[in-house]
Amino acid sequence: MPNSFASDNVSIACPEVINAVVEANSGIQSSYGDDDYSRNLRERLCDIFETDLEVFPTVSGTATNALALSVLTPSYGKVYCHALSHINTDECGAPEFFSGGAKLVAMEGSNGRISAEVLSQTIYGRGNVHHAQPATVSLTQACESGTIYQLDEIQAISEVAREQGLHVHMDGARFANALASLDTSPASMTWQSGVDVLSLGGTKNGCLAAEAVVFFNTKLVADFPYLHKRSGQLLSKMRFVSAQLEAYLADDLWLRNARQANLMAARMSEGFSAIPGAELAYPTEANEVFVKLSAPILNGLTEQGYELNDEELDGSAIRFVAAWNTQASEVDALLAAARNAST
Repeated sequence: MPNSFASDNVSIACPEVINAVVEANSGIQSSYGDDDYSRNLRERLCDIFETDLEVFPTVSGTATNALALSVLTPSYGKVYCHALSHINTDECGAPEFFSGGAKLVAMEGSNGRISAEVLSQTIYGRGNVHHAQPATVSLTQACESGTIYQLDEIQAISEVAREQGLHVHMDGARFANALASLDTSPASMTWQSGVDVLSLGGTKNGCLAAEAVVFFNTKLVADFPYLHKRSGQLLSKMRFVSAQLEAYLADDLWLRNARQANLMAARMSEGFSAIPGAELAYPTEANEVFVKLSAPILNGLTEQGYELNDEELDGSAIRFVAAWNTQASEVDALLAAARNAST
């Protein structure tokens, strides 16, 4: 069976993460996050993000986003997000459930991104008892369309949020891919640009099951430890999650993995652009490539065993995703199959 480009979730975990889990599987450690690995993780993140912060490891991106939004948004509040955002399209109502009923306000925007201008025009109802109250804006970085918010875009959206009394959340399921694409610092892309809370993803980029809610605005932590426990995300053997993230962040592994995935996506994007019957739906700025394919190419790839993901844009384009371990030979084989089917 050819390599699956349907998602980066199908890839294996990287050796460094596996080794870290094996090494953590020795001796006795305190439970429920009161272990050396979790404490070391917090220290490492403080160094990486160049600020004091609080971190709560989790095991799924959906829970990470929903938990983060639940502490930022009251049950009668609104979360402003892009219509294509994962919290709006792929989390089965988890943000609404965890927050006790908060309303997601989906906005349109160029190439999968919302703008400060559209956000400003969309916010209304503050102080009116008949309306859900504006509370949070959520940005996906990298976006579900495979594009990237530039720093000035994040800053402009954060400025509107501050003026309107909103908190800023960043869904960073592919945070490392965005960071590698912008070639900037983690601090610059988050708290220095106005982000209060980050959902930091690791699973799509080489971990087994490791994510984290990261608070830059530590005043917002408040009762979050109770929500963490109540959601089932406070694992008794948390050291095995923290050990994954520690290894993931050590020696720039997360950035090396992301750069490889981004490089292979760029190779894929360039190749598809040269094939008759293939048209890019969005610019390729991270590790996802969205392509509109002719029927012959679709049929040809399917016949050759490629799993095609058309769920992300309601069938209007096929999503191809490069993972941390995707190789040039695998990309070239995909492109050759598409090229042969187009003739």
